[in-house]
Amino acid sequence: MKRIIKKVAVLGSGIMGSRIACHFAGAGIRVLLLDMASEGASKNKIVDEALKAAVKSNPSPVYTPDVIKNITTGNFDDNMKDIASCDWVIEVVVERLDIKQKIFDGVEQFRKPGTLVTSNTSGIPIHLMTEGRSEDFKKHFCGTHFFNPPRYLRLLEIIPTKDTNQEVIDFLMHFGDVILGKTTVLCKDTPAFIANRIGVFSIMSIFSLLDKLDLTIDEVEVLTGPLIGRPKSATFRTADVVGIDTLVKVANGVYDNCPNDEAKETFKIPEWLNKLIEKKWLGDKTGQGFFKKIKGEKGSEILTLHLKTFEYQPRVKPKFATVEAAKLIDNLHGRLKTLMQGKDKASEFFRQFHFRLFSYVSHRIPEISDELYRIDDAMKAGFGWEIGVFETWDTLGVAKTTQALKDAGFSVAGWVEEMLAAGHESFYKIEKGRTLFYDIATKNYAPVPGENAFIILKNYADQLIWKNSSCRLFDIGDNVAALQWNTKMGTIGGDVLSGIQTSIEKAEKDFKGLVIANDGANFSAGANVGMIFMLAVEQEFDELDFAVRAFQNAMMRVRYSSIPVVVAPHGLALGGGCELSLHSDKICAAAETYTGLVEMGVGVIPGGGGTKEFALRAADEMHHGEPENITLQNRFLTIATAKVATSAFEAFHLGIYRKGHDEVVMNQDRRIAEAKRSVIDLYDSGYVTPVQREDIKVLGRSALGALLAGIHGMQQGNYASEHDAKIARKLAYVMCGGDLSEPTLVSEQYLLNLEREAFLSLCGERKTLERLQAVIKTGKPVRN
Repeated sequence: MKRIIKKVAVLGSGIMGSRIACHFAGAGIRVLLLDMASEGASKNKIVDEALKAAVKSNPSPVYTPDVIKNITTGNFDDNMKDIASCDWVIEVVVERLDIKQKIFDGVEQFRKPGTLVTSNTSGIPIHLMTEGRSEDFKKHFCGTHFFNPPRYLRLLEIIPTKDTNQEVIDFLMHFGDVILGKTTVLCKDTPAFIANRIGVFSIMSIFSLLDKLDLTIDEVEVLTGPLIGRPKSATFRTADVVGIDTLVKVANGVYDNCPNDEAKETFKIPEWLNKLIEKKWLGDKTGQGFFKKIKGEKGSEILTLHLKTFEYQPRVKPKFATVEAAKLIDNLHGRLKTLMQGKDKASEFFRQFHFRLFSYVSHRIPEISDELYRIDDAMKAGFGWEIGVFETWDTLGVAKTTQALKDAGFSVAGWVEEMLAAGHESFYKIEKGRTLFYDIATKNYAPVPGENAFIILKNYADQLIWKNSSCRLFDIGDNVAALQWNTKMGTIGGDVLSGIQTSIEKAEKDFKGLVIANDGANFSAGANVGMIFMLAVEQEFDELDFAVRAFQNAMMRVRYSSIPVVVAPHGLALGGGCELSLHSDKICAAAETYTGLVEMGVGVIPGGGGTKEFALRAADEMHHGEPENITLQNRFLTIATAKVATSAFEAFHLGIYRKGHDEVVMNQDRRIAEAKRSVIDLYDSGYVTPVQREDIKVLGRSALGALLAGIHGMQQGNYASEHDAKIARKLAYVMCGGDLSEPTLVSEQYLLNLEREAFLSLCGERKTLERLQAVIKTGKPVRN
């Protein structure tokens, strides 16, 4: 049957329930959010206040504030009957089986046959919830475990029972992927499912190494964060964010309910952790846990808990020789090898930690999953690991590492020994752009299911067309080329600009079109600020002029190539990364894309065509009936205040993405495939080279005077510094087309020249150099 979800009921409006409701609303689905009735006149007080608190929370659970209109609130007493109009009912009440069963009594009474019913439980066995339920309820019931916060953490665990219809399982896996943008992982109904079982083992294993290797909390945070491809929150900060009580609850659940787990003792709560629970130092929710923020004379300071004295003390930046050497290696795979080979305490920690983890995950198959790739998918999407456990094992060498861990007294499951004995040397391998995994059941390699919907550029290494020191151009099939570059934060320098030009030239000759994207954490944080600073501080203005022209020319090449160029941004797409998007034929952006023209923060205006493009778009909006000064003012303010869209959806409101033209892809893993499809569609519909614009209406003095008056007012009100005002005046001058006596039609090149001149003049300002230097040193702009 074809199942369509028009309306979802979310039962329970706590932290998880309200945010799950917000995520569905953000996906364009109507939501009925219910909770207990309040006493008094306002029976919806509990649910209304919960939703209001969720919307105000940071980070925001919604892509744009207006999606809240998709949510209707109610209470269990008056509105449970309304679930009859819903296609899916999600239970998110407190983790007590008796309370959940009572809620399901009401669901059984009012749901229409065939309606999906799922539970977001993280600890109660799924099969227990169906006891005493009707056949139709059982067939359409499943566990759907979202991770908090649901908008940002991409994991959705799907946990069926033996009675769940296969059609329901298949639907939830697909819907979660395509509509909700999740990495959907099929799990068995085992304690803590997959991600929490492995994730909490990892944390508890680190806790046990703390005393064994005499490590401090600050040392562990350095060793278990981005250094090894894990989030900045590392281990103890993660525990504070999640809640130390929650961590202990999951650990106790595994300890109590997994008698055959060979590493069961790892989940035993250490004395110092129980002491935190007793003191109710539970992390962020109580204001202190492993860390505590205090206010001092110099502002806020983060203190670290000393586990032997149970007193908080200033944080210490530890140093290990192996870590210092590894930090110089940008590539995670190379970094991990270096960390494992050292001779100091840090390397001993890495060996002990990874040996325990590899041993543990090998023994969890087939207990928690029949396929190893599901474990890696769950850890990457649920805990933010850059690569999964089995991918890490591959990186370090399966045979060599297996022997080393056995020599250290650890064991591996028999299937690993069997795999190696058969001559299979890795858990994964790449063939023709697809990832294959070692399938224990067939004792051979099989494609990762569903991956044909994704394009992972690193898998196309054997389809390399051209490269330079930063860029790689691949043939991704169907006569489409794809360009990616591997620079820190995706910054754009001379090599990248050259790569863009060369890639378009080669695509014009041999391909239908070009996709520009990458597999990294971010699309692009913008132009190479270090290069700009170096040229500016040395007063090499001819070189700087050449660099700005090269950037502008590359952007115009993107706009006026003879083949479609589609950009697929994700994560940060700032400054030059935003300008590249603005000049593309189409944008296929991941929902979690944060984009904007942020050059004001480093003391300049957008110089790679961004200012020109906003002036051009303002002119086009005037032609469509928008008031002249208002549309120009809005565009001006977007740049002048360095506004950044907090989602791809918000980028439409800022005028960066074009309504009815550009596209948002909920699952970022699908964005490159969607971009490729868009290239083919544009080509097949008869793509022709656009004509450069000579008809851009600029308003000259009439608008410039109004903008300058506004800038003066901002400065007088202390909303803008003197240097802010200077930059803003330069920006206004360019966007108005200069000091023209009347509205005039100008060309793109005319505006590019004004933009470049303003950019260069600002690079000669001392305060601009101070801002550039601050960003290089700290990653944050300084207001001066």
